[in-house]
Amino acid sequence: MSACLTLLNRRVAGSCCRVWRGVPRQLAHIRSASVAEPGMRRSDEEHLWEAAGYLPFSRAKIGSFFQERPVLKNPFLEDALLRGYLRRHLPQEAAFSDLCAFGERVANEVDDWGRECEVTPPRLVHFDPWGRRVDHIVTSPAWKHMKDLSAQEGLVAIGYERSFGEWSRVYQMSKLYIFSPSSGLYTCPLAMTDGAAKVIQSIGVSWPTDEAYSRLTTRQPDRFWTSGQWMTERQGGSDVGSGTETVAVPQTDGSYKLHGFKWFTSATDADMTLTLARIQDRTGATTPGSRGLSLFYAEVSRDEEGRLKGIEVQRLKDKLGTRQMPTAELLLDGLQLSEEGRGVASIANMLTITRIHNSVSAAAAMRRVVQLARDYATRRSAFGKPLKDHPLHIQTLARMEVETRGAFLLVMDVCRLLGREESGMATQLDTHLLRLLTPVVKLYTGKQAVAVVSEGLESFGGQGYIEDTGLPGLLRDAQVLSIWEGTTNVLSLDVLRCVARSSGMVLHAYVTHAKVQGASSVSSLAPAVKAVNSALSELEDFVQVAATRAPGYLELAARDLAYSLARIYTGRFCIHVFPLYSFIRWCEHDLCPVATKQARGCYDPSTPPLDAALVYDRPV
Repeated sequence: MSACLTLLNRRVAGSCCRVWRGVPRQLAHIRSASVAEPGMRRSDEEHLWEAAGYLPFSRAKIGSFFQERPVLKNPFLEDALLRGYLRRHLPQEAAFSDLCAFGERVANEVDDWGRECEVTPPRLVHFDPWGRRVDHIVTSPAWKHMKDLSAQEGLVAIGYERSFGEWSRVYQMSKLYIFSPSSGLYTCPLAMTDGAAKVIQSIGVSWPTDEAYSRLTTRQPDRFWTSGQWMTERQGGSDVGSGTETVAVPQTDGSYKLHGFKWFTSATDADMTLTLARIQDRTGATTPGSRGLSLFYAEVSRDEEGRLKGIEVQRLKDKLGTRQMPTAELLLDGLQLSEEGRGVASIANMLTITRIHNSVSAAAAMRRVVQLARDYATRRSAFGKPLKDHPLHIQTLARMEVETRGAFLLVMDVCRLLGREESGMATQLDTHLLRLLTPVVKLYTGKQAVAVVSEGLESFGGQGYIEDTGLPGLLRDAQVLSIWEGTTNVLSLDVLRCVARSSGMVLHAYVTHAKVQGASSVSSLAPAVKAVNSALSELEDFVQVAATRAPGYLELAARDLAYSLARIYTGRFCIHVFPLYSFIRWCEHDLCPVATKQARGCYDPSTPPLDAALVYDRPV
């Protein structure tokens, strides 16, 4: 034993001499004593070092405190607003049982898949081991689980089965609302799949698209297809009319070969896609602008050697968020689906569907971060008490909650209108309202989501900024919601086009529906009714004044007009659904910012040069 101790003493002395060179001799004898006395406990040794002012790094302790993580519970059972909304409008027990069971599966199984999709992003394999070009996109097993789950749960099929009549879309979107934050972004290919099915249905089912429609809307995992939406080119973006360079060359068998470069193709691992191109005539000429665009259907398939037919994947995009989903640059060919020159008109139905899906994802992201922050506030203590007992923290959560409720109710009403249109029950006012509110709900909820999720991350302190908690991904993925399917400014201008093309009928439908009547008999609601109706009157006054001004006046006001439409319409729901204190919180917003800024002269013709000078200011 003494030999072993001597050897150990020498090793310790040798290893420590470099570290402790210059340490006073009195500390050296403490070290040697602590090693030489085998009966000395480790705590005694540490005490000696600590008493001397030194504690060896190898003896440092981690500490006994570990913060509890927030727990994701059944998102259906945790969402009183969702359940209350469905109780009023879709009280069928079958829907409740399905959503409850699905919520349990999301919390206990699907959420882990979503995390796997995040940490195992797709990768592109250009060549096989023998040098053949294969362009194989490798995704995680969880991504494939998401596809099977989507079919089994009818996440697209519900909207086309219409088992719940005019409320089928509300039911479908409620299920997607529960699924979205845990889906690993699989809701994106589902949005495009739903949109493609809508386009094929609206154009008319015929070979080969009858088979595609069947596969897009099936509940059988082995038959289920997803669709891409490959529209964006390098100079295009939202301006597909002037930015599409892809050409379609007619073939002798009646098909077309597409030649072009698609710069941003989401869900590149889809089974089929819809894309835009310009048809060439015999001389090779094409028609410019939107009139020259046609919509094409293409199946994504491989030859016997594993090579993609007519498609080359150039590279995967390295994105801020949505890393779970493969997005690529590629070349492709396909078959014509729409009539020549009707490409943009043909995808209008797809845009309606995908923008609504986008809005559902935005509201769902807000709800998820609020749910997690609420749970965390019961598990985290600061300054002597749990976060839930700090009034300022609860006020912050309450403001996030009100924003989330407003987004949910706005989204669900658009889903209701879509369901009425598809079931043949929509009035003309409903149709006009759906056309107006689709871009409004998308642009407004997209901006809300970024703000609420960002605020939500603060609720977790530093842990909200740490990648392996999974929380930062919520914010990264939320940022795409205000960009995909039209930025805020693009959609604001779309609102103006909608008003102009309907000769103002969409605004008439809006005012008719948004005006609050009958609730003023309840005294406690009178201030709320007055606030909404006053804002609505201000909006009408603005429209009358703007109609007398130059076109540039309305363009400058477009974003504020869209925000006003969203806030007033949501305020109407607040009166009937929220408690009074929630509506008071909603009224912290300026319900009609377009009128407020008009009064300040923000849209005066002298403003544009001033803005340009501000943006491009140069030092004197």
